[in-house]
Amino acid sequence: MAKTPGERRAAMIRLVESRTVTRVAPPLLLPASPYLDLAGEEFGRQLLLTTANNGVDYCLRPDFTLPIAKSYLDDGMIGVPGAYTYLGPIFRQENGTPVEYDQAGLELLGQADPDAALDQVLTFARWALAIYDITEPNVRIGGVGLFEAFLGAMGIAPQWQQRIRHRFGHPTSMRRLLDRLTAPRDTIAGTAPDARETIIEIVTDNMLAAGLSLVGSRQPEEIADRYLEKQALDASPIPEEMVQLLVEYLSIIDTPTRALDKIRLMTQRAGLNIEGPLQTVRNHAAALQALSPKADVIFDASFSPRLDYYTGVVFEMTSERGAILASGGEYDRLLDRLGAVEPVAASGCALWTDRLEAEASR
Repeated sequence: MAKTPGERRAAMIRLVESRTVTRVAPPLLLPASPYLDLAGEEFGRQLLLTTANNGVDYCLRPDFTLPIAKSYLDDGMIGVPGAYTYLGPIFRQENGTPVEYDQAGLELLGQADPDAALDQVLTFARWALAIYDITEPNVRIGGVGLFEAFLGAMGIAPQWQQRIRHRFGHPTSMRRLLDRLTAPRDTIAGTAPDARETIIEIVTDNMLAAGLSLVGSRQPEEIADRYLEKQALDASPIPEEMVQLLVEYLSIIDTPTRALDKIRLMTQRAGLNIEGPLQTVRNHAAALQALSPKADVIFDASFSPRLDYYTGVVFEMTSERGAILASGGEYDRLLDRLGAVEPVAASGCALWTDRLEAEASR
């Protein structure tokens, strides 16, 4: 017998209030600066902002992950495993219109076994979908850690690794970069990069001469660093065979077994060793397929959330119509950027309960 919406809601509450987790409710009004600093300009445009009399910007809670992670650090919990759940509203701006969503989720912080923690997150997501009688979701897996290991094994310049990594998960931006790499423009040979201080002085003089303010615009230091980065990139181009290898890697999308086999053969032919990260993804893919034997699971080598604090295996579960029902993965880098004094393993997922209910009510 099908459950009613009230019964499904009660089941979700029981899930997030089980004995092994702590349900938390971060404030509805949060300082905006962590989101603006860490989540990027694209996410920042989705914030619903207000400014206090003292000039501090606040936003209506746009997600649960960041405030939970920040509270974990502020409370001095490093070294103590934390398992936090939530269920409640988040607020964002879409096309200039305020929107409220209902979200549930699990965040596992500082767990002794990060691999087991990620499998717990995957299990939580499947339990949540089962509440809404969704047993055959489309599941896409990605490997942020695998891609970073691949870049590192290629041996290309660190500046290029950073630039490519920042575009991972941004298909349009990555495509533009790959187009540039596959058809590079002629560069003018020159001397070694000028001293940073000299460039800063030149930029400062030119800005002042042009009547440009040194406050409230791009700073001379920022312009100098960008110029030096471009010189460094031009001075250390990526070999053509490595560019083609990168293009081939990002084009791989298949069942996890076939996709990872393709990556293994491709990297072996190129003399690259990324066996450890490959096996990690295999293990989690196998765990997910065991949890969801009816699910359509694929590995997409180009897939990553559009937030660069993710570090390991990532995933999303979607409906037949393509609506994202659950997403998450490993995001150790977020804790580091929030000021953790030592590495903290972090895994979590968010579930869009409005969409889950809509699927169950069809």
